[in-house]
Amino acid sequence: MRILVLANTPAHVHLYRHAVSRLEQRGHDVLVLGREYGCTIDLLEFYGLAYRSYGSHSAPDSRVAFGRQLAGQFGEIARTAITFRPDVVFGRGPYAAFAGNLARATTVLVLDDEPADINHTVSRPFAECILSPAVTRRDLGNSHYTFDGFVQCAYLHPEVFEPTADIHQYLGLDADDPYAIVRFNALDALHDAGLEGFSLAQRRQLIERLAEEVTVFVSDEGDDLEFADLPARPYDLHPALMHDAMAGARLLVADTGTMVTEAGLLGTPALRFRGSDDHVYGEFRELERVGLVEQFDEYDRLCERALELAVDETATDRWRQTRETYVDGLVDLTEIIVEVAESGGSIDRLESSTRRSLKQRSMPG
Repeated sequence: MRILVLANTPAHVHLYRHAVSRLEQRGHDVLVLGREYGCTIDLLEFYGLAYRSYGSHSAPDSRVAFGRQLAGQFGEIARTAITFRPDVVFGRGPYAAFAGNLARATTVLVLDDEPADINHTVSRPFAECILSPAVTRRDLGNSHYTFDGFVQCAYLHPEVFEPTADIHQYLGLDADDPYAIVRFNALDALHDAGLEGFSLAQRRQLIERLAEEVTVFVSDEGDDLEFADLPARPYDLHPALMHDAMAGARLLVADTGTMVTEAGLLGTPALRFRGSDDHVYGEFRELERVGLVEQFDEYDRLCERALELAVDETATDRWRQTRETYVDGLVDLTEIIVEVAESGGSIDRLESSTRRSLKQRSMPG
């Protein structure tokens, strides 16, 4: 079977990387179409996945430039879809829908609860199978099936993830040195349009106050910070080690969603600053309900809570105990993706145990 996977962001590489490896081991021909966005290509190369680049993501300075960028990306996707001739296409949004429709392949969308309605509106009619966490608020029709878990379970479930014990050494710290990771969003994705996170002044103050208690590593997606006069270090390990770094941290503070979800599922105290984002996300609501994530609308309250956790030597133990109890009951999403791929995207052809782990969101009527 020939399987095409669209990886638009680094998170998508993590989502599919274990499934791609398993499918290749089982004799299938798998190709990843990746976009040069953030560390997406670096991760594809690090994990040794067969890939082609379909273009780069940047912030065009005009509508004409944006149109050219999209035209170039869709052109490369079209060439690959036609020449590779996949039986099944995995991805999300218009890119996956376009590739699957052009190749006349079964299209499988693996989605989370993002607010970008245009992605769902464009891709839903072309998808034979849509998979999402049960906490997703949307109902995307008869082809929509949900599972108990999160898309991050494809790479952070205990069945597939074991953190390295050497992360302190890689970070240049003694084994018992506490550290925090602060993540700042570039807010340049389609679903981030018009949103604001931490201001520059808030970023600097947060770092300075946390640095009084722990070593601070900063992952600045937009490269806006100057570190010369800040008591912090840029996170400069290979991006493939970020989950290991999060698993060993005393806490993570961020205004970006994916890493907050990841930290929560790793059992690391995770604080999310909403900023101007007033969307309700099913994933955050669920993780907040079980005590793995905390969300804040006000910067001062978030900063105060971050400082409380920075000096609380027992916090990580509490979070990890909660994580062990909660995450063990979630699905291994990688195995579901593999079986859906081998079934040609047909839920009815799945093994009974896998079929039982998926619930149809809407009953035909």
